[in-house]
Amino acid sequence: MLIQDIIDALEQYAPPMLQEEFDNAGLLVGDAARQCTGVLCTLDATASVIAEAAASGCNLVVTYHPILFRGLKQITGKSYVERSVISAIRQDIAIYAIHTNLDNVREGVNGKIASLLSLQGLRPLVEKAGLLRKLFVFVPTSHAEAVRQAMFTAGAGHIGRYKECSFNAEGTGTYYPEEGATPFAGRVGQRHEEPEIKVEVIFPLYLERDILKAMTLAHPYEKVAYDLVSLENTSSEAGSGWIGTLPEPLEEGAFLQQLKDIFHLSVIRHSPLVSRPVSRVAICGGAGSFLTGKALAAGADWLVTADIKYHEFFAAEDKIVLADIGHYESEQFTVDLLVEILREKFSTFAVLYSKTRTNPVHYFI
Repeated sequence: MLIQDIIDALEQYAPPMLQEEFDNAGLLVGDAARQCTGVLCTLDATASVIAEAAASGCNLVVTYHPILFRGLKQITGKSYVERSVISAIRQDIAIYAIHTNLDNVREGVNGKIASLLSLQGLRPLVEKAGLLRKLFVFVPTSHAEAVRQAMFTAGAGHIGRYKECSFNAEGTGTYYPEEGATPFAGRVGQRHEEPEIKVEVIFPLYLERDILKAMTLAHPYEKVAYDLVSLENTSSEAGSGWIGTLPEPLEEGAFLQQLKDIFHLSVIRHSPLVSRPVSRVAICGGAGSFLTGKALAAGADWLVTADIKYHEFFAAEDKIVLADIGHYESEQFTVDLLVEILREKFSTFAVLYSKTRTNPVHYFI
């Protein structure tokens, strides 16, 4: 098992292209070509976590928050970031971060929060744009179904809650096989006409390589004719912040208590209650006050997030309740998610939970 194998599994689940521009997810320290002795999953790759990984025999730390956000001009050990990097390098421990790309996928950080709250009909508050492409491929009628199915299996044809979506148009293709060609039908030196179907499918950009490979392998032609078109359509499968509906509306006090119980909270900061049942809930792990307007526009009763500043609470304007449950607290179950992803893929490999509590915020009750 190589470190790269672990990275591939994580990036298949949450493709790097889904991370925000400000982010720095990916392999931050170490060599992906090295053999992996074990994985330690954490929220933050502090020096204490690096020491725990070494003691546990793990040479890969998979962290949610990137320990490196900005370039380091010197590494002298004066800051916790520098000390963590020095410790990792000294002990030959790789650090891989999976951050906003894991936020932005349906079954990611916010998907985990949604499942804990039993939210239904989940959709993003801000859908990602520029992630979709359309593929046009020309296939002889006899092989159209095989090529379609190969592309569907590779991930093409998903539109919202529908799968295996395609458009098909019949026509006639022509080609003139030159010397050295091995045509599927027709003869070298003669123009051939072949009944064909033009198959159109939409797919996310990060699956392009897999879909083109599957299409080519299933296609009978020596040289496949196809077109790729970039789309400006947004994707309902990826985005910032998510919104869903509770199975049954809850009284506000009951919902507050549910938040305290699920997230093990000693305190919840929130804007004034609005004296109506809670039904539609918007969520954003970490700092999500920037989504207040989007949550209002989507008809959310509450926005559950963290790091809301004093003046940002005024934006609720008695139309929505903004609930700040704490940054660490909102993302604490991300470690569970990382372990679940990797143990499902590598059931017999050492994938461990970090026992180090990295929350830098403490409360005096």
